[in-house]
Amino acid sequence: MNQQYFIGIDIGAGSLTTMIIDLAGTVVGSASEDLLTRSPHSGWSEQDPQDWWQALCLTAKQALAQAAIRPSQIKSISLSAGAHTPVLVDAYGHVVRPAILWSDTRSRIEAAELKDKHGAEIFEIACNSPAPTWTQPQLLWLARHEPESIARAKRLYIAKDWLRAQLTGTWETDHTEASGTMLYDPGRGDWSERLCEMIGLDRSILPPIVAVTDVVGEVTAAAAEQSGLAAGTPVVCGSSDTSLETYGAGAVALGTGAVKLATAATITMVSSEPGRSTSVINYPFCVPDYWYLIGATNSCASAHRWLRDTFFTESGMTGAQAFASMDKEAGSVPPGANGLLFHPYLQGERTPYWDPLLRGDFLGITFAHERRHFVRALYEGVAFSLYDVLLALEEQGKSMTEARIIGGGSRSAVWRQIVADVLGITIIMPRITDASFGAALVAAVGVGAFPDLPTAVEQTVSTVARHEPDGHQHRHYQELHAIYRDAAKALFDINHRLSAINRE
Repeated sequence: MNQQYFIGIDIGAGSLTTMIIDLAGTVVGSASEDLLTRSPHSGWSEQDPQDWWQALCLTAKQALAQAAIRPSQIKSISLSAGAHTPVLVDAYGHVVRPAILWSDTRSRIEAAELKDKHGAEIFEIACNSPAPTWTQPQLLWLARHEPESIARAKRLYIAKDWLRAQLTGTWETDHTEASGTMLYDPGRGDWSERLCEMIGLDRSILPPIVAVTDVVGEVTAAAAEQSGLAAGTPVVCGSSDTSLETYGAGAVALGTGAVKLATAATITMVSSEPGRSTSVINYPFCVPDYWYLIGATNSCASAHRWLRDTFFTESGMTGAQAFASMDKEAGSVPPGANGLLFHPYLQGERTPYWDPLLRGDFLGITFAHERRHFVRALYEGVAFSLYDVLLALEEQGKSMTEARIIGGGSRSAVWRQIVADVLGITIIMPRITDASFGAALVAAVGVGAFPDLPTAVEQTVSTVARHEPDGHQHRHYQELHAIYRDAAKALFDINHRLSAINRE
């Protein structure tokens, strides 16, 4: 009866997850609910924040029922979500418009303009370079195309902060999420008047900034009635999903990191300072005084799903069965996919090119290729794109010999070994890989169940698989990656011309 439990809630790209853990890090209850992403125009990605709240209320009740515990046994709650996602709220607390997601590319003209006019200054202040992912160019797009939205806005929330506000009624964000807006000066630890001035933004709509582990409020009576949680339960700030999933996977020491195979694929590395290159992104880490450097390829599980739905769906086979069949076929193909290459640029590309107009391709197709080769090439193409990220980090003097692997794609042992062989590093799979687990640990630290964030990881995180890189295969993949990279560069102009025709 005296057992303590903690809730972590994560807004993912495709679903919201509520997870309940105990002090040993054991998951006692978990539930997920799908989220709808709308794309009313090409390149747009939006979600309705009310969908997040409805999903939280549903999954909180389901997770509590699965855990068979009373709501009063939950000692604290914390949250995470994708960075950069602004929620604008008017003077009456109403959401002004749908939330623009990190994957939305509508602000590419505004991002290019900011980079051309102020790129060096923005990087000097924000430690990052403008791209459509960031909130700053997204808000500039709104100012130009939906000025009524900006005029109505009295408060700006980031996704997880808006959802947390439905529980507590409070308004704040953490330093990582603030950095993700490109309106924050990490050197000063506060909002930047200059960055706001560049887009004509009134700084008064930006929230107070607190620590990741700060208790910011408690569940209100109204929120308790809707969610099934107990009124008065402490709510801890939390942080971005990448920060908390990296942390929750056990990567808390300098030079460690995480590889994520999810909607997008990323490499995250823990560092004592931000990088000085525009090819990767820099954020303050949830662990105090540390940063995490991240590079990403835009399409990973999303490309995997596209291949399944477009070419591999068979009558009577469920989506999960189709994935399992594809994975088995990929494992039957030798490394290199018989000379077939795949560039996963189905929605443009981030690191190292930061070009929303790039397009995906399969290169080197012959009559000898069967459908199994295309799956293997997709696995390897995503890994090659991650190798581009690792090389960009190494160019800044950073190195990594092992990484924790997370995300839905990490369930494939074939894909995990490909990643190890392509990157040439040890890949370790944690027992739990969801960002909601990291959020739950933050909730525990916030109320003093652990003395600090590293101690919580040391006492709760365990691993279930380890993949050592094969030296021979790594050298083979290095040769293929050189061709992969040369081909990508050779197709830049062609991709831009195709995109121009598509816009006409």
